[in-house]
Amino acid sequence: MPLTVSGTVVIRGNYVKKLFALCGLMLPFVLLGCNEPAAPGAAPTPPEVDVTQPLRHQLIEWTEYPGRFEAVARVEVRARVTGYLQEKQFRDGQYVKKGDLLFVIDPRPFEYEMQRADAQYSLAQKAYKRAADLMRSKSISQEQFDQRQQELKVAEAALNEARLNLDFTRVTAPIDGKISDSFIDSGNLVSANSTVLTRIVSVDPIHFEFEGSQGDLLNALRLDRAGKRPSSDYSPNPIFIKLLDEKHYDHSGRMEFIDNVVDAGTGTVKARALVSNPQAIIYPGLFGRARLSSSGEYEALLLPEKAINTDQNRKYVYAVNANNQATRIYVEPGPVQDNGLVIIRSGLSGDERVVINGIQRIRAPQQPVTPNAVTLEWQETDTMPDINMVPSLEEIIAGGQRAAGESENNAAAAQ
Repeated sequence: MPLTVSGTVVIRGNYVKKLFALCGLMLPFVLLGCNEPAAPGAAPTPPEVDVTQPLRHQLIEWTEYPGRFEAVARVEVRARVTGYLQEKQFRDGQYVKKGDLLFVIDPRPFEYEMQRADAQYSLAQKAYKRAADLMRSKSISQEQFDQRQQELKVAEAALNEARLNLDFTRVTAPIDGKISDSFIDSGNLVSANSTVLTRIVSVDPIHFEFEGSQGDLLNALRLDRAGKRPSSDYSPNPIFIKLLDEKHYDHSGRMEFIDNVVDAGTGTVKARALVSNPQAIIYPGLFGRARLSSSGEYEALLLPEKAINTDQNRKYVYAVNANNQATRIYVEPGPVQDNGLVIIRSGLSGDERVVINGIQRIRAPQQPVTPNAVTLEWQETDTMPDINMVPSLEEIIAGGQRAAGESENNAAAAQ
């Protein structure tokens, strides 16, 4: 038994000897385990990646432009004579035809003026006839006859003016289109050529106005000179537009105008297209995004967008060589297509095995990989309508005229 002295355990000598002997027996085994070398590990397997050849496909490139819609014709209807507004002959916001009666200004003062002018004209006619009879008999001088003839012309002009002012008391629509509300109520005095009574804007077709960069202008001109795509300066190229709440470019039209100067302040050129608006869903002032062709049809090389990497300001892809090593190839990408594929303008010949999945497993150039071949396929989208179905400029204008006639017939039936 151990002896205890003031809380301290004292071990007898026999126990100490046995403890040291046990440690001596275990020490060689401990040292042997520490000096034994580790078993060598197996070589790591190269990471797997998906590779494919760039897809070849015939396509047309499109450039997107923001812009706004503007009415082809916009008229502020003004009073052409001074008087009191008597009647309003339309419903606010309705479609009107050219010549429809809109307002009536009190005609009585102009009727009286026309009666006065008519009386003066009759008197001048009689005086002229008497002068003509006397002139044949040489009873009056040539000067007197010329004076009666001049008085007749002045009276006739006064009568025509009075008749015209009387006609102006009936304010009619100068164009076909959608009318606004009345800017002034009946009973108010309106002034000739200054008081705006209402506003009319044409509806179908409608203009889409936008600005293109000088780079886009130069590209279009060079394509035209090379015979690859006619310039919109003289050729009504098709254009497709979508509104803010739309995903597809369903509104089609034709280019109509490109300005003859580049704005020195912005470096842009003004352009305009004529767009069909048969359902009158597009209002002047609405914002839209347009697509205009920026190339002729050609065979392009395409890759998924995720296959393209960035090194500062340079773009590159990984390609697997014959030794199954990943190598960098710098490329020049073009626009992204609606199905997610990117046009590769330069850097690839089309025979490379490009990595499209597993890029994050490549840590360094020339790294061995295990390629898994996949095939790219072109996926059609319904974002863009058929380019061959866009009507001509003449058809767009004729369609708008038919739609205006149908709207007028519907309005008349509703009345």
